[in-house]
Amino acid sequence: MAVGDFPFPTMHPVAGIKLAAVGAGIKYANRKDLVLIELAEGARSAGVFTRNAFCAAPVTLCREHLASASPRYLLINSGNANACTGDRGRDDAIATCRAVADARGLAPEQVLPFSTGVIGEPLPADKIIAAVPAALAGLTENGWYDAGRAIMTTDTRPKGFSRQIDMDGHSITVTGIAKGAGMINPNMGTMLAYIATDAAIAQPVLDALVREAANASFNRITIDGDTSTNDACLLMATGRSTAPEITAADGALYQAVRELVLEAHTWLAQSIVADGEGATKFVTVDVDGGATPQESLDVAYAIAHSPLIKTALFASDPNWGRIVAAIGYAGVKDLEARKVRVQLNDVLIVEDGGRAASYTEAQGQAVMDQARIEIRVHLGRGAAREHLWTTDLSHEYVSINADYRS
Repeated sequence: MAVGDFPFPTMHPVAGIKLAAVGAGIKYANRKDLVLIELAEGARSAGVFTRNAFCAAPVTLCREHLASASPRYLLINSGNANACTGDRGRDDAIATCRAVADARGLAPEQVLPFSTGVIGEPLPADKIIAAVPAALAGLTENGWYDAGRAIMTTDTRPKGFSRQIDMDGHSITVTGIAKGAGMINPNMGTMLAYIATDAAIAQPVLDALVREAANASFNRITIDGDTSTNDACLLMATGRSTAPEITAADGALYQAVRELVLEAHTWLAQSIVADGEGATKFVTVDVDGGATPQESLDVAYAIAHSPLIKTALFASDPNWGRIVAAIGYAGVKDLEARKVRVQLNDVLIVEDGGRAASYTEAQGQAVMDQARIEIRVHLGRGAAREHLWTTDLSHEYVSINADYRS
């Protein structure tokens, strides 16, 4: 089940990027479950990763490899997370990196491994290694769609973004894919995202840009409050555009590329929410009037993580009392209830410490019957504003996760 219109777009190739998707039989037969992405020499990469203390072996290796070498290949498997697998998991991840590196005369550190799937199961490294030659042979600049499908687990549809802009006669492309439908929660902390541009971006600028973009997008989504062991977001810049290199975070060229990168991250993050496991509602939680950004976020999280609110959303029940209860327990110090206002879309439901005089149950029901809902909260304490994107909690979510390993 999926919500909203997030079609997979026509994907513009990114000069300096090739992809292949092949079947390795990692969990299921007769499906593509292994992706190889090739980066041209000279490309730069920057990433952000899960903050889960039980981060998977590939996450640990990615951090180490990014710090020591310029990546030339990404190797991504679905069907197995290679998380909580001890020394064997690390050895298996290294072995798969070495298989790609040896075939291309590179150091293993120039290959970044990524995994997604069931936690705690040994990685079938032999199956991945056996599939590497086919992946190398299948590399093409038009492989984005197949790659987007191959990284899916409980996703119901692939997630992609692609746009081109013109800056002073120079074409710049940003194209990317992502996966995720459950175990989704901020702090990149199961989601993976791979976004590429042909712009030339200096490494310090790229490092800062991926952190900013992830914080504004993937760190503002939550489906079930669970932070995966494998989350990763990689931003790649091949430098193959004819536009000048971006060496500092200023100027018209930087701002144009920054906006496009932020748009890509936001679209892919919202695509993940819209495809949340069992989701029937796409929900924006917008909290303004906070004294600090953190207290606005605390309120937004309290609303987005409340099982009572999420189940009411699924039932299309305008039970607004659950919303004010969550605001009240969010931990905002000395919150004055009489200053708080709550709206469902444009319908005012709470003000002056109680139900708004203008509110009717019919108004609330009309909003809750929609597939896209905005819960707006004004705290009346300051100018800080934050938002999250989330979903409802349905019977199907329980069924999907109860049957996940079967």
